[in-house]
Amino acid sequence: MWALLKKEINSFLNSLIGYIVICVFLLFVGLFMWVLPTDANVIDNGYADLSTLFTVAPWVFLFLIPAITMRSFADEKSSGTIELLHTRPLSDLSIILAKYFGGLALVVFSLLPTLVYFFSIYQLGNPVGNIDTGSVWGSYIGLLLLGAAFVSIGIFSSAISNNQIISFILAVFLSWGLWIGLETVASFQFLGTWDHILLSIGINSHYSSLSRGVIDTRDVVYLVSLIAVFIALTRTVLESRKW
Repeated sequence: MWALLKKEINSFLNSLIGYIVICVFLLFVGLFMWVLPTDANVIDNGYADLSTLFTVAPWVFLFLIPAITMRSFADEKSSGTIELLHTRPLSDLSIILAKYFGGLALVVFSLLPTLVYFFSIYQLGNPVGNIDTGSVWGSYIGLLLLGAAFVSIGIFSSAISNNQIISFILAVFLSWGLWIGLETVASFQFLGTWDHILLSIGINSHYSSLSRGVIDTRDVVYLVSLIAVFIALTRTVLESRKW
């Protein structure tokens, strides 16, 4: 598993894909935080906080993470290398986890440079350091868990299709649906008690709490469980080839 994980990470870092993803992520977040004349602009708003990062980043992840994961299994199946992979002494779960953590590593690599934004906000505070550091780290945990959930959805989408484009579209649709789609449906309030259920199933209500720096065990358990569900679904898809 570790050899395959190392191979997955190297495949990102030894090609332009990984660097393009990281640069695009930092560019979009940086534009909204420092350049574009919007309410999210830190300089124009005059309030030193990182809320813009935790608001904009999920939207960028919504498209970038499916772009990362779409080739995980779809490319292996279309090129025929998936059969070679299965000849190795690896279980289906080990293969899935290697590809999952490979995608998650790229998400982590994308988030690490944003610590420069944190340092900048820290210095811009009046007085210097006037920022709720604990809340910021809590928000980072929420964003990392959200990215991890999107990666698990992307891996599943790649496993059920031989076409990378279809995998990408499906991953975006599923991620959007679970993130804010269910919440949007619930906002119409025509399902009665089901509206509350849809809100609790949706990712956004849990992420919104975490993005404010409030680490609630229920939110963490929900996101971890969601990740486990999609990894289990991916395993089921791979095992179905034996039926």
